[in-house]
Amino acid sequence: MAPKTPELLGFQITHRAMRGDVRRLARLATDLADGRQSATRARAAAIAGFVTALCHGIHHHHTMEDQVLWPVIERAAGAEVDLRDLSDDHSELDPLLAEINSQVTAFASGGDARALAVSLTRLADMLDEHIEEEERLLFPIITKYVSVADWKRVEDAVRKGGNIRVDLPRIEQYARPAELARLRRLAGPVLTVLLSLLRGGHRRRQLLVFGPLAEV
Repeated sequence: MAPKTPELLGFQITHRAMRGDVRRLARLATDLADGRQSATRARAAAIAGFVTALCHGIHHHHTMEDQVLWPVIERAAGAEVDLRDLSDDHSELDPLLAEINSQVTAFASGGDARALAVSLTRLADMLDEHIEEEERLLFPIITKYVSVADWKRVEDAVRKGGNIRVDLPRIEQYARPAELARLRRLAGPVLTVLLSLLRGGHRRRQLLVFGPLAEV
């Protein structure tokens, strides 16, 4: 049976993954700055690659919200929603993401991690507040007013500019068991095949970046 309302689970888990990874990186950078952990050149390069990919993903996600999702919501819900505060939050993200990219490049070249730790902590706090507010305000509006077809166009746009090698294993990492089972039912066997192909590389990257004792 075709769904009658948009399926928001993918967006919800993507939000959770962004928040979780930024918070973990903030803790890691703080540990590196305070000397509780150290980084070889290979680990520093892996951290830089991970941070850069995450910043790209966050930028792409909020850009697609601005350019694709917001117009869909405004057409569907009209006066029921005011997106100005959420858009203002987005406008603050890009300068911070650029700052973080510059700082992690310097760190990978042998620099100190302290400025990176401060900026990642700030980003983590911003994302926590912004995403909680976005989901509280918009998820009920989307469910009530946005058509399944329009929501699919939003998800397709978000997926098109993503990096499946990074994004899909993170969905598996952050989805709860019941959520993952639901995603498998929705996506069919192809999801299981792709996850099996991408899981090993994702785990190796996680081990190099966060270490063997890191927790989600």
